Amino acid sequence: MKLSDPNFSLFTYDGETICGVDEAGRGPLAGPVFAAAVILDPARPVSGLRDSKKLTAERRELLAGQIKANALAWAIAECSEVEIDTLNILQATMLAMRRAVEGLSMLPTLALIDGNRCPQLSIRSEAIVKGDDKVQAISAASILAKTARDAALQLLHEQYPHYAFDQHKGYPTALHMERLRLHGVSPVHRKSYAPVRALLAIVPGGAAS
Repeated sequence: MKLSDPNFSLFTYDGETICGVDEAGRGPLAGPVFAAAVILDPARPVSGLRDSKKLTAERRELLAGQIKANALAWAIAECSEVEIDTLNILQATMLAMRRAVEGLSMLPTLALIDGNRCPQLSIRSEAIVKGDDKVQAISAASILAKTARDAALQLLHEQYPHYAFDQHKGYPTALHMERLRLHGVSPVHRKSYAPVRALLAIVPGGAAS
């Protein structure tokens, strides 16, 4: 199979049932990493799909609802901060992707993965660099993963409001680093990440409750 057309967006190819797979949350210092898998329905297309990072939060939420209503199948999965610290972020991301594919209510024959690596799956898979702006099913997965992670960070904000997770979503912004230095490392921070690890080295055992 060749995907030479940058506007490739077919739902099936050579008789295949395709699912798009993408992740959200590899870079943040806190919270789980999420992944989603989507099999779009050619009879019920969703217009306006693209890389979730190029959409407003409001547009992502609107499209997420349409994807869930119209797709043949979709699933969202995650790997926790503990799993990230234990496995490393790459392996945790691959595991979240595998969980998402395995969570689909119907079995695809081919998984198209955003990026340059594929998780270990029981079906064939192909990595597509910048696939979230080339393949509609991957765009849909990108949107579901991003909206799910944003919702999870909103819940973390309610649990730990002094870190302002609702504003920076766990990314290492100046605000986040300021709150980390002020309040210490929370239970939902990724302790294997360098900025968090550095703070723990300064104040051993100084994790916040």
